[in-house]
Formats: sequence, structure tokens, C-alpha cells
Amino acid sequence: MTDDHNEQGSGDAATGASEASESLSAALGAAAAKNTGLGAMAGEQAPSREALLKAMGGIRGLCEAVLPGLAFIVIYSALIAPAANAAVPVALGASVLIALVFTIWRVVAKENATQAVAGLIGVGASAILAIATNRPVNNFALGLGIDALYGLAFLVSVLVRWPIIGIAVGYLYGEGVAWRKHKATYRVAVISTLLWVALFAARLVVQVPLFLAGNTPALAIAHLIMGVPLYVPVLLVTWLLVRGVYARKNDGAASHSMSSQR
Repeated sequence: MTDDHNEQGSGDAATGASEASESLSAALGAAAAKNTGLGAMAGEQAPSREALLKAMGGIRGLCEAVLPGLAFIVIYSALIAPAANAAVPVALGASVLIALVFTIWRVVAKENATQAVAGLIGVGASAILAIATNRPVNNFALGLGIDALYGLAFLVSVLVRWPIIGIAVGYLYGEGVAWRKHKATYRVAVISTLLWVALFAARLVVQVPLFLAGNTPALAIAHLIMGVPLYVPVLLVTWLLVRGVYARKNDGAASHSMSSQR
């Protein structure tokens, strides 16, 4: 009887561990799907402008991501020669003001302001760091640090055989961690995750030397070019890889079902 009790306890513990693992996977998958933009692309039969805009938070989300940085480089470049002392505070002030306007806009409209608030905090913290250290190039230090952390997280996820894109896709397709049991879906998850590692690595390889050299104008331009313009193709390729492997998987399952019925 004691053995039966021990076996039942072991079974309950295993079940509890499995449920905890699935819950954690779902939470991580939801976060990864949202942060990468894959959540907005799920269910699409073909890439569309609407789906891509949704992945970036719509037209407003795109503006929130681009305009603060664009305002900084334009104003900084315009003022650095005639008014060097005013260039940094004015350019940073314009960036923060734009981020603040978008945040207030979302709050007043009673929309989800999470992205706008996060952007405002990031822009504000970067501006404070640049002014406090009297180094305008430090306006990009926080962004480089975030890219490094994301790149490391994605790389580690591949090394421990839990690629982040796979976790996101498992959540989106409602199959939990079943994708790890199929070679094709696991391989695509690894390749897609490494694609995102390459995105973050490319940003660091190009921008860190500019940061160390203190070349603020060049760094600001590189930051803009390697932001949304680089993110969109990576998201598209990831979506195409995922959609392709799941389309083949579903076709195979359908063919097998028809054969069984015959």
C-alpha cells in the first residue's frame, strides 16, 4: 500500500511539473509572440501591409518607434555647427516631447499605452544619461544594451534547445511544446531564432564601433536604418519559414487522414 501511495505521489508530482512547464511555456510564448510581432502575423495566408503594420503597433506604433530618433538626428545635425551647446539638449528634448505626446494620445484615447509608455521611459532614460554624462552618444547606450540582452537571450535559448521562436509558435498554434518532438518544426524554430540573433548581432557589430568612437551622427543614422527597416524583413522571413513548415505538416496530416479513411 505504501508503494501504491508513493507511485501516486510521484505521478501527481510529475503531472504538476508538466503543468507548470506548459504554463511557463505559454507565458513565455505569449511574450515572445508579442515582442517579435509574430502574434500579429499568425493566421495570415499571405504577407500583407495590414499585418505588418499591426505587428509594429499600427501607423501610430511605427511613428512612435521612428519619430523620436528621427527628430534627434535632424535637430542635432542642424544645430551642432551653429549652436553646439544647444544641440544635445534641444535634440533630446524634442525626442522626449514626441514620445510624451504619443503616450498622452494613447492614454486620452483609452488605448493600450504599454508600448508608448515603454518608449517614453526608454527615450527619457537615454536623454538623462546623455545629458548627465555630457556625451550625446550615450543617448544610444540603453538601446545597445537591450539589443545585447535580446541577442544573448535568443542565442542561449538555442543552446539549451528551447529556441524562443519555437516557444512563440507553440503558443500561437496552440500545441504547447509539441513542436520540439518534430524534426521539421524544431529545425525551423532553431533557424528562425538564429535569424533574430543575427539581427541583434548585426546592430551591435555596426553600432558599437560608432558608439566607442563617439560618432553621434553616424550612430543615430545607423540606429534608424537598422531599426524598423531591418526588423521587417526578419519578421517576414520568420513568418514564411514557420508558415511553410506548418503548411507541410498540416497537408501531411490531412493526407494521412484521407488514407486512413480509405
